[in-house]
Amino acid sequence: MSEATQSQRRPLALNLLITAFIVFWLVLAAFPFVWTVWGSFKVEPDFFSRESWWNAIFGTYTKAQTGSAFTGEGYYGAWVTREFWRAVGNTAIVTLSVTVISLTLGTLGGYALARSGQRYAFWILIAALVFRAMPHITLVSGYLLPFFQLNIWGVLPTSIIVLVAINQPFTLWMLHSFFLSIPKDLDESAMVDGCSRFEAFRRVIIPVMWPGVVTTGLFSFLLAYNDFATTSMLLSADNQTMVPKISSFLGSVQEAGNVMYAVAAVVSATVPLFILVLFFQRQIVSGLTAGAVKG
Repeated sequence: MSEATQSQRRPLALNLLITAFIVFWLVLAAFPFVWTVWGSFKVEPDFFSRESWWNAIFGTYTKAQTGSAFTGEGYYGAWVTREFWRAVGNTAIVTLSVTVISLTLGTLGGYALARSGQRYAFWILIAALVFRAMPHITLVSGYLLPFFQLNIWGVLPTSIIVLVAINQPFTLWMLHSFFLSIPKDLDESAMVDGCSRFEAFRRVIIPVMWPGVVTTGLFSFLLAYNDFATTSMLLSADNQTMVPKISSFLGSVQEAGNVMYAVAAVVSATVPLFILVLFFQRQIVSGLTAGAVKG
C-alpha cells in the first residue's frame, strides 16, 4: 500500500494533527538558528535588548547607529578585526587531516578485524570501545607533559595526533560493522580471479561500502570540527580553531563589547555544516542503512 493511499485512509483530523505537529517541530528546530542568523545583522543593544524583543525584529538601535535596519559590522569585526579567517583555515587543516588519517587507518583496521577469524580481534575492539568511552579531557591531559617536553605544544599537528587517537576507536567500530555486512564471497571471488588481498579490498570491497566510508568520514569530520576540549588545551592563541576562537570572543565581552563578533562567528561556523549534510544526505542515509543490514 502506497503512502498516498495510507494518507487518504486516515481521518482528516489525524492528517491535520500530523501536519501541525511536523510544522511545529520544524519551526521549533529551525528557530534558534534562524534567530541567530537574523540577529547577526543587528547591533548588540537590539539583539540583546532588555526593553523589548521587537527591537531585534525592527532594528531600532541598528538604524540609529548605522542608518539601516541591518549591518555587517559583526562579520567585519569577527573576520577582519579579530582575524576569524585564521581560525577557519586552521579548522580546515585539522578537520581534513583528522578525517583522512582516521578513514585510512579505520578502513584498513576495520577490514582486517572483520575478516580475521582470531579471537584477539574481539578484544582489540573491546579495548577500542573502552578507550572511546573515556572523557576526552582525561585523554588530553595525558598528552600535555610529553608535548611540553618535546616543545611541540601549541601547533596544529599536536591536536591532529590527539584527535585521531580519540576518533580512531569510533571509526574502527563503524567500519568494522560495515565490513561485516559485506559477504566474504566477494573477497574470495576477486582473489580467485587473480586479485591479491589488497587489490580485492581496493577494487571490490571499497566501492561496495563507499556509503559507509562517507558516513563514517562525516562523523569524523564533525568530531574534529566541533571539538573544544582538545583544541583549546593543545593549541596556542595564534593557532586556534573556530570553536575555541568563538569562546575567546565571548570571554572578552565585558572588555571589548564584541558579543556580536561571536554571534557572526557562530553563524559562519554553522552554515558549512548545513551545506555538508545537505550535500551528503543520500550517502549518509544509505550508509547508515547498509550498516544496519547484515549479509
